[in-house]
Amino acid sequence: MTVVIVDGANVVGSVPDGWWRDRRGAAERLRDRLVGYGERENAEVVLVVEGAAKGIDAVPGVRVESATGSGDDLIVELVAARGGRCVVVTADRELRQRVEALGASCAGPRTVREQ
Repeated sequence: MTVVIVDGANVVGSVPDGWWRDRRGAAERLRDRLVGYGERENAEVVLVVEGAAKGIDAVPGVRVESATGSGDDLIVELVAARGGRCVVVTADRELRQRVEALGASCAGPRTVREQ
């Protein structure tokens, strides 16, 4: 089973749909959409949240990790703990470079946003 780590802030921010008015709600909506993605792709999904979205609950099929500091730094830690064997979903170029250096693959936000 593939492990997919999702940069929640980056994916939410990739579409100007008013997410800035309710960051926590936007993260919860993303989490709920990720359930279907994980089922379709037979993937273990980890959603990393930060800031106002911290503390949202996990749901069956999506583990939620709340960053106490930088979400990017937590993603790098999670990738390192897996020995790089995972896919990171983000459009953040610097984060992509950091996780690819650890052996992770990367995919853009559309990977998980499209139904």
